[in-house]
Amino acid sequence: MRADPIRHQFASDNTAAICPEAWKALEEANAQFAPSYGEDEWTAAVCERIRQLFEVDCDVYLVFTGTGANALGLAQVCQPFHGVICHERAHIQTDEAGAMEFYTRGAKLFLTKTHDGKIDLDETEKLIAQQVELHGHMMRAISIAQATELGTVYTTDEVEAIGAFARAHRLLVHMDGARFANAVASLGCAPKAITSKAGVDVLSFGGTKNGVGVGELVIFFDKTASRDFQYRVKQSGHLASKIRFLASQWLGLLNGGVWLRNARHANEMARELAQRLKNEAGLEKVYPVESNAVFVQLDDQLVRDLHARGWRFYKFAEPDIYRLMCSWSTTDEEIAMLVGDFVAIND
Repeated sequence: MRADPIRHQFASDNTAAICPEAWKALEEANAQFAPSYGEDEWTAAVCERIRQLFEVDCDVYLVFTGTGANALGLAQVCQPFHGVICHERAHIQTDEAGAMEFYTRGAKLFLTKTHDGKIDLDETEKLIAQQVELHGHMMRAISIAQATELGTVYTTDEVEAIGAFARAHRLLVHMDGARFANAVASLGCAPKAITSKAGVDVLSFGGTKNGVGVGELVIFFDKTASRDFQYRVKQSGHLASKIRFLASQWLGLLNGGVWLRNARHANEMARELAQRLKNEAGLEKVYPVESNAVFVQLDDQLVRDLHARGWRFYKFAEPDIYRLMCSWSTTDEEIAMLVGDFVAIND
């Protein structure tokens, strides 16, 4: 019997192709010679578009990966004796192989625990109080993920509260925005409302999960914090010689609001998937569907049967919680196929 084809559509938004607008922009950048190392017109245009988008004068850098964006951004503001507070499910804690610790040469992550993936300020206060002056770590930053690893989204008020807390404790705020576009689409707010205006100092703005092939942005809203950052980018191997091929894809996203349209579509598909799983397969979501992720609890036999039909997705937490991700390219037909297999297996 012929095996079913492998289907990665819901394993991650990373599995999607480059969106047409980014692909077209990449082709256009490939039509001629151009200066290297960021001296090209595409890189300059991306930096200017970001300043327009966030309505603030900020420093913008292109790096290859989200891990690099997070680790280098935090390394820029942290010394080896510093502490960074984040959620226990944060990507910098669970999925980046100690990159933050490596690039800061020893700074430590301190973890808060909540059911929704968001930082708890009461726990944050306790973590700060536990550090004995001189003998413990000097707390330096709070890192939040927007959207979180559990698919939830910080509201504008929640980000503002974290920003105010950070200022009161003389801390900086770093935002892991691998799915920042999905958060903005979910909230319907201006990008500045949950970043510079709310007290965020450094943002890792993700493009790979939103339609580009490779390339993330590190944005410093506090320009004094970015001094000599270009040397850190170079030393870490994240300075592309032909950087126009990263920048051009970003222009494809930014021009015409493609970045937001892609994110809205992914979010809408996640809501549709969650609703159809509930209505047709009797599966309730585990966490609120506020971005492009759907979390459901599945038993082992159901997972094996779905795998046998070619579907690939990740187990995310105990007990038996799995994540189904939608992307800019997810279709109604793909959702119907997946839900149809859920129903067929359960019959």
